Amino acid sequence: MAICGVLVFLSVISWTAVLAKWMFLRRSEKANRRFLEKYRASPQPLALYLTRERVEQAPMYHIYHEACRELAFYLVGEEEPGRAFSSRLQGAGRINASQMSAVHVAMERAVAAAATRLEARIGFVATALSAAPLLGLLGTVWGILEVFAALASGEAAPTVAALAPGIASALITTLLALLVALPSLVCYNGLAGRIRRMVVRLDNFAADLNGMLDRHFVDHHAPDESLPSLGGMGAPSLSVHSQPPGGALASMVKLSAAS
Repeated sequence: MAICGVLVFLSVISWTAVLAKWMFLRRSEKANRRFLEKYRASPQPLALYLTRERVEQAPMYHIYHEACRELAFYLVGEEEPGRAFSSRLQGAGRINASQMSAVHVAMERAVAAAATRLEARIGFVATALSAAPLLGLLGTVWGILEVFAALASGEAAPTVAALAPGIASALITTLLALLVALPSLVCYNGLAGRIRRMVVRLDNFAADLNGMLDRHFVDHHAPDESLPSLGGMGAPSLSVHSQPPGGALASMVKLSAAS
């Protein structure tokens, strides 16, 4: 009976985690759609950041906010928009490619944090899925051992009527374990696939946002101050003069010593 109680406890934990995660993903998807509508309707990439439009339940909003914070720091030296932020932004220039790489790193961190939040508590379902069959097998073996122990001690007659209740109670744990494991398996696969699709959408949004910010705020026409290569300067010309025998070897020795 103790194993049956553990299985019921695992079932409660699994279903609680499944329902909570399903509701969380549903809210996140709705918030993402609401944020994308506002983002696509904005006149320029930083418009939502300047007006302080907040969609806290949308993972895409957090990616957008972190990217804009990092970009604003390199543009005007401030992370949060203040009173003179818009005017300073209009007079700001462009950032270079290395600064844009820092903005890209900030977006990658935001995507990783969002993926971690999406995958939180899904481990409870995986634990119930893995532990339930083993607990069911343990309960079945334990019950059958008790039946054989009763036969060995002479407490029960070796008849089907006498053995059936003990074997039936042993098999109940297997049935209960399957009732816990099968729904957990279906729910885990469904949630894992849904989370993977949302993470892919977050990666795609981050890539699109990175390209948009790169086109609007990165200067790709910086002057090239690099020194010319030796290959571009051409090979040096060497003049050959008539020298007495041994003179060329002596000249090479002198040049080597001088260098």
